[in-house]
Amino acid sequence: MSAPLFFNAFLMNTGSHIQHGQWRHPEARQSEFNDLRLWLDLARTLEEGLFDAMFFADVSGLYGPAGGQYTDNVHEGLQIPSNDPTVLLGALAVVTEHIGLATTSNVMQNHPFNFARQLSTLDHLSRGRVAWNIVTSTQENAARNFGLPALVDHDARYDWADEYLDVVYKLWEGSWDDGALLRDRAGGRFADPARIHKIHHEGPRYSVEGPHLPSPSPQRTPLLFQAGGSERGIRFAAQHAECQFIMTPNPRVAREHIERVRARVAEAGRDPQDVKFFQGLSLVLGDTEADVRAREQDYLEYASVTGFLTHASLGILPDGTRLPEDTRLIDIPNNGGQAHVEWLRRATPEREPTLADLANGRIRRGYAAGTPEQVADQLEAWQEAGVDGINLINWRLPGTYEEFNEKLLPVLQRRGLAKTEYAEGTLRHKVFGRDRLPDDHPGARYRGAFTPAAAGA
Repeated sequence: MSAPLFFNAFLMNTGSHIQHGQWRHPEARQSEFNDLRLWLDLARTLEEGLFDAMFFADVSGLYGPAGGQYTDNVHEGLQIPSNDPTVLLGALAVVTEHIGLATTSNVMQNHPFNFARQLSTLDHLSRGRVAWNIVTSTQENAARNFGLPALVDHDARYDWADEYLDVVYKLWEGSWDDGALLRDRAGGRFADPARIHKIHHEGPRYSVEGPHLPSPSPQRTPLLFQAGGSERGIRFAAQHAECQFIMTPNPRVAREHIERVRARVAEAGRDPQDVKFFQGLSLVLGDTEADVRAREQDYLEYASVTGFLTHASLGILPDGTRLPEDTRLIDIPNNGGQAHVEWLRRATPEREPTLADLANGRIRRGYAAGTPEQVADQLEAWQEAGVDGINLINWRLPGTYEEFNEKLLPVLQRRGLAKTEYAEGTLRHKVFGRDRLPDDHPGARYRGAFTPAAAGA
């Protein structure tokens, strides 16, 4: 029998996240994203379906070129308007008990001292169920929103992220020793100052004295997701990631990528099995072949080619016009997310893919279609390629996840591809069987590093 896969609900606090155009369907509720009741109800639905996490994407700017038109973005509702997912997690923690709560935050949008405090607070409130999707941003507009003249070069953004991680590791793992929190009523000592330390970080971008203001949360460092697939992104993942989110076009490309990353993880001195891989997929489910084709056609009728191409941020000129669809991707400058283009090139080795291939690939290749048994077969093929879990991309809220619970989950459980109950403990414990970072993770080197004896050494 197969091992259970992990399942995350891939979400965004916006009207059009990945499957663009679907918000227009009369049964879709993602246009109600400002209403907290939508998310509270969805959280309960997902916990009934034993989902491992609500995985929230986020951006801090518009897709497209610097100074470009954004008419299409607004017409499509393409991640504008959108809200901050980190704020939402606090409410979701109250109405759930087991499901993980993952937020996306890029290194530009929040100072590491403040961000570390926010996530420690959420990890306390959720009793250890918080995860962080580490991103470096791909939007020129985002860079200008935070006072930069332009988006920092692709590889240099990962250098920035390395220092950002260094700061938050020092705060989460090293600023408070174990046992520092006393709550000693009789002695009048809430905590032990000898076990709480300033970190005195001095680096190219940040100067942070510390100490970390929250006491250690159940996980200390939240579970760490990352999605980079470029050469520099893979090196970053090998150092830091515990889970990697991928959107490869087929199991063969997934296997190649996973083997490549695991080899780099070993080179970085970590256990290669200490990274789990989550493939992004949508599902088209039907009771019969005819049902499947009808559902697929319904989804495709609402799919927006304009939305998908705008999201890709390639081939759009500042005046809003677009390069021809037969333009080769290799001929378009790309300082943003390079992994999707590289994965598409691996899927079409016979020729260089074009803008049309990119749009069609995102619309037609990003889902598994069939009866529940047939989809289970396809998920098993992804698992055989090395995938540990699925980031389930919705077509419409909440229907995608209600359908998963009703139609697919029982089949997966019978075949051992989905768990039948939650394990107890923190999110990291549910995924890896431990609450804390392993000793070979770079964040672990700061444990005890700021005690007087260690600091002196």
